[in-house]
Amino acid sequence: MGTLYLHHSAYLDHLTPVGHPERPDRIRAIDRILEHERFQTLQRDMAPMGRIADIARVHPSSYIDMLHNAAPTDGLVRIDADTTMSPGSWEAAMRGVGSACRAVDEVMEGKVANAFCASRPPGHHAETARAMGFCFFNNAAIAARHAQETYGAERVAIIDFDVHHGNGTQDIFWNDPSVMYCSTHQMPLYPGSGAASERGEADTIVNAPLAAGDGGEEFREAMEVAILPRLETFQPDLVIISAGFDAHQRDPLGGLNLVEADFAWATLRLMDIADRHCGGKVVSLLEGGYDLEGLARSAAAHIMTLMKA
Repeated sequence: MGTLYLHHSAYLDHLTPVGHPERPDRIRAIDRILEHERFQTLQRDMAPMGRIADIARVHPSSYIDMLHNAAPTDGLVRIDADTTMSPGSWEAAMRGVGSACRAVDEVMEGKVANAFCASRPPGHHAETARAMGFCFFNNAAIAARHAQETYGAERVAIIDFDVHHGNGTQDIFWNDPSVMYCSTHQMPLYPGSGAASERGEADTIVNAPLAAGDGGEEFREAMEVAILPRLETFQPDLVIISAGFDAHQRDPLGGLNLVEADFAWATLRLMDIADRHCGGKVVSLLEGGYDLEGLARSAAAHIMTLMKA
């Protein structure tokens, strides 16, 4: 069935201040490396616009309206200390939502084995009614709700290996036994959440924090000991990956020392769990990754592994 790659030129129109790490070149770097002949069988399509109804499953209408109204006609508007909107930001965010939902559609309907969405801005820091950490809408949460309400998925697992904890995803599903959120991340580090003791009301939050300087050995142990057994017990109907590549050793915003092989390994282990419990259904969404070379090489390793399904 193959792997679907969803992207769009509108992501380049979400502009950030000069020197900001979350910049359009991130998407250009991924697109460039995917021009290699080894990706010639990758199925490619444009990300559609998302629907307000899809966002409203996760974020209140007052919050959606606030962001829509905040989008400028020129220049930049600061939403929080490090999160800004430009004239192209609303469309980029809406196509990120549309991409996540389209990926769920294609995977749940059996049209492709799995999908990767190269979208920006990222999403995992967006809380129920708060934009932060470069994020406006929580694409992973929206994808999970879309799978549940459109396809009847009873249990959705979201696995996040970004170097920063996905406080937004944890916030949204803190009281929800139908969604398991699992995260490896550096701690202490922005945004300050993600202790192992944070487990949610239904014990479906699984945090496996890593220390600055940790590398592939510690990362794989955290996955093997803390996360993969919980996923096996949970038996998800869909696996969603919040694929942040800023735990790479080259990244300027983190202090972990992962390399491309570590991301490929984690991808393969999550695919194995999906194979056993949900017919291999995996949707992967780009989160962080701010060194262009580290991001491109890591995303390539991740996508190449997905293509082995």
